[in-house]
This record gives sequence, C-alpha cells and structure tokens, in this order.
Amino acid sequence: MDSALTTIGLPIALGIIMFGLGLSLTVQDFRDVRRAPKAVLVALACQLLLLPVVCFGLVLLLDLPPLLAVGMMLLSASPGGTSANLYSHLFRGDVALNVSLTAVNSVLAVVTLPLITNLSIAYFGLGDSVDLQFRKVVEVFAVVLGPVLLGMLVRSRRPAFAARMDRPVRTASALILLILVLGVLLDQREHVLDYLGQVGLVTTLFCLASLLVGFFVPRVAGVTDRQAIACSFEIGVHNATLAIYVAVEVLGSVEMSVPGAVYGLLMFVYAALWGLMLTRWILPRRSGQLSAP
Repeated sequence: MDSALTTIGLPIALGIIMFGLGLSLTVQDFRDVRRAPKAVLVALACQLLLLPVVCFGLVLLLDLPPLLAVGMMLLSASPGGTSANLYSHLFRGDVALNVSLTAVNSVLAVVTLPLITNLSIAYFGLGDSVDLQFRKVVEVFAVVLGPVLLGMLVRSRRPAFAARMDRPVRTASALILLILVLGVLLDQREHVLDYLGQVGLVTTLFCLASLLVGFFVPRVAGVTDRQAIACSFEIGVHNATLAIYVAVEVLGSVEMSVPGAVYGLLMFVYAALWGLMLTRWILPRRSGQLSAP
C-alpha cells in the first residue's frame, strides 16, 4: 500500500470515523446500559465469545492461509462499526441500544481484540513474524478513542452542530471505508483475484452468521424485536476500518488486512438485504406489527 495512504491517510480516516462516532455519544449512553441489561449482556456475549468461535470454525473449515486466517480473526474481534446505528435506524431497531453497545464494546475491545488476535497468531504459527503487543494496542486505542472523546465533547458543548454533522460524517465514513478498501485491493492487485477467491466465501458466511446470530440469539433470550434488530446490526456490522488499521499499521501486513477490506465491501450489501428481509417478511410474519421502512 502507498506509504502516504498508510502513514497519513489511514490514521486520519480512522480518526474521522471515530470522531463521527463520538458525535453520536454522550456519557448517559454508558449509563443507559442499565436500561436494557439483558439485551446488552446477550449482545456482548455474542460479539465477544460466540462470533470468534464461529469465525475460527469457518477459517478451519475453509482452510485459509495463516495470514488471511489471522486477518479474519482480527475482523471478528473488532467492535461494531458506526454504520450499525444507521442500519438500525433505517430498519426500526432500538438505536439507543446500538449507541450504548457501541460505546461499551469499543472500550472492551482494548482487551478483547489483542487477546483474540494473539491467540490466533500463536495457533497459526505466525509468532515469529508478527506480534500484537498489548502496549501497542493501548497506544492505538488511545489514538482511536481520542477522536471519540473529542466528538463527545463537541456534542456536549454544541449539540446543534453535532446534530447537523451527523449525516455528513456518516456519509464521509462510508466513503472513507470504500477508499481504504480500494486502496488495499489496489495494493494487492496482482493477487486480488486469488484473495477474493480465498476470502470472498468466508467473509460472506461470517457476515451472514454475524447478522443471524445477532438477531436470533437475543430473540431466543427474550429481548424485544426492536432490541434484537439493534443487536443484529451491532454484531453484524464490524468496524472493518479498525481491522484494516491494526493489520497494516500495527502488524505490518497488508495481506492480513484483505479480509477486512473484502468484508468492508460486502457487509453494506448484506446488511441492507437482511434489513429488508427482517422488515418485509420475518417480523411481519411473526407479529404483524412491523412493515418495511
């Protein structure tokens, strides 16, 4: 990948996205976890425990090369992305729950992301070539959470400005992710067809599994339909930008960022199709209460 894009563009891109996340958060959002404790606990259990197991199973089943396998596990350990809130809003989920989950999950990822990634690095025998040191991850998340805190500060001081900037920043975040994805694929253009053949199926299966697990496990646990929709998008729409950033900047492997790049392209399509299925067919048949957005 071009050095300017890596050393300058990628950190700035992630900073803009996380600043946009901060514009949607308040301190009260962390306190609001108590509003729906069951939904929060079930969603976090799915995100932090169940999905890495599902991803690990897919990686072994499809026999991915070690670098791509670790890239998939890194993606599975990444928290929900900023687009999850938008999808939840479009398809009538509990957006307040989304915001609370994003806030809590982004903090927990400081511990869970390096833990899952390092276990994967050890399992796939890459310990001699790559190492995700906890100290380095703390530095990364300090840089990542800094824009979030700045965004929260702006919202607390200038709520009207934060409200006006919400849609433009979300749009910019999607465009930035697209540029990053294209940058990764362009850098790997000699191998891109091979990579798509290797990770296209696994990223598709992982994205669909994330969305389905995120909806049906909470429903079985007894949360409301709107909470289950929120959980589905929070769990199914991972922060691919963070996965790409850690792979390239911390682990120094563009190849390891390929699963995040491919997933970043596919998840927008699959999440939209899933939202339409939920609101047009699945939930109306269950309750007769929801219709298409």
